[in-house]
Amino acid sequence: MKPRGILKNAFTVGAFTAVSRVLGLVREMMQSRLIGAGVAQSAFTIAFAIPNMARKLFGEGALTAAFVPIFKDEVENGSLEKATKLARAVMTTVMLMLGAILVVAIGSLELVVKFRNELGIADAKRFMLTVRLIKTLLPYMLFICGAAFGMGVLNALGRFKASSAMPCLLNICWIAMLAWISFFPEMRPDQRIHRIAVAILAAGALQMVFMLWMMARAGVVPAFRFTGWRDSKVVKVWRNIGIGALGAGAIQLNYLLDQLLAQLASPWAAGVIGYAERLMDLPLGVIGVAFGTVLLPTFAGLFAKKDMDGARETLGSSLTSLSFVMIPAAFGLFILAGEVTGVIYEGGEFDSLATLRVSRSLAVYSVGLGFFSLQKVMVPWFQAQGDMKTPLKVSLFSVAANAVLNILAVWLLPVEWRHVGLAGSTVFCSAVGCLMLVMLARRRNGALGFSRIAVPMVKIFSASAVMCVVIYLSRAFIVSDGGLLPVKLNGVLQLTVLIALGAAAYFAASLLFMRKELKNFRIRRRRA
Repeated sequence: MKPRGILKNAFTVGAFTAVSRVLGLVREMMQSRLIGAGVAQSAFTIAFAIPNMARKLFGEGALTAAFVPIFKDEVENGSLEKATKLARAVMTTVMLMLGAILVVAIGSLELVVKFRNELGIADAKRFMLTVRLIKTLLPYMLFICGAAFGMGVLNALGRFKASSAMPCLLNICWIAMLAWISFFPEMRPDQRIHRIAVAILAAGALQMVFMLWMMARAGVVPAFRFTGWRDSKVVKVWRNIGIGALGAGAIQLNYLLDQLLAQLASPWAAGVIGYAERLMDLPLGVIGVAFGTVLLPTFAGLFAKKDMDGARETLGSSLTSLSFVMIPAAFGLFILAGEVTGVIYEGGEFDSLATLRVSRSLAVYSVGLGFFSLQKVMVPWFQAQGDMKTPLKVSLFSVAANAVLNILAVWLLPVEWRHVGLAGSTVFCSAVGCLMLVMLARRRNGALGFSRIAVPMVKIFSASAVMCVVIYLSRAFIVSDGGLLPVKLNGVLQLTVLIALGAAAYFAASLLFMRKELKNFRIRRRRA
């Protein structure tokens, strides 16, 4: 694919992802007011984590990474018929496997419910709500993995619009249900959250039908195929799935452990952490997806040509360009954590105490935004060289370290700070993981050229510091009782003014400090 085509596809994915994230933000604003950050939200967070884990394992994660290259190879060899047979065989085996997991999981839940007294479960009400939500959402695992499989096929065929628009369907259905719930103020939180789970299940079915329909329109008609399972390429797909699932599974199990430990930390901690993560994920998700889409094929092409200098140059310019956006975003989220949380979430069932709790987690997560972004650059560096094991080893180490630190946070910290400790553990382990990836990359490829980006990075941090000073000083005149704006406008308008002033200060400082470097803040590519 030519560079212009890569950028065009990256823009397409990024644009639809941005739309999905904005819809998700609207969804979270509505849900926080209707559900709050209490027991119902925590139960939902646990229940939704399970199908999400399966989606990342067998949908957008290991399955896509293992299947797409082999499927694309068949397509580029001019055999769409063979590619279709491969897709049908893999899809059939995946759906049968997920169906079996679904049956076993529901049966296991029934046994746990039956023997809950013997198991010594104390909070029966919260436990039964969690189980009910899990049973409702488990079939979503089947639907979303089928939809993600369709996404992989369409992406391999170079059709990115439908696959990148598909996540919007979930948010639209979710928002529609929240809007309907708002007309029934007498409805209890547990009833509301169950209605939301049903809407998610319906959205998953709609997503899968839509993606399979788009597959058929693209020439790959989905159908069950019970032959060819021992074909060498089908076996290769499953072997690669096993390798990829080990790393993805470790990360997802770690996330699930975080949620379970959050339940032990306090009844509301899981919901609070979930709200903070979604705020942090807004800048990270949009920009990270675009960079991930562009960098992997770019690095792969440069390594294939043995153009190590070009790869180093691309790595350096990518890190600088990414940091130009993510570092000020991290500074801004840190200093405005309270205001951002209050404007987006507070209201209805979401009170000022919940705002304080979420803002504390968000401030800690914002510190890690730069590290989370660095991982988006460094992991493709290894994958483009065919090295899947190094990121896997780093992930396993981070998972083990995070589990230990999370247990210590729950054990040692006061109740109101345990969720902050869980967030801090995630940030610390991400930082250590990034350092390990950089060191292992240097060992593998020699100097990475980071010395050339040291000066631009210092300038970016300096401009971000200027932005924070302006926001801090402006806050006294805008937010206080005697400020320029009425106290009643201490929500959206005040936050908008603070963000605008901070952005203006950052770009003014950038023009002053690094006018020359601004021209280079893009992903560079060399012509073949």
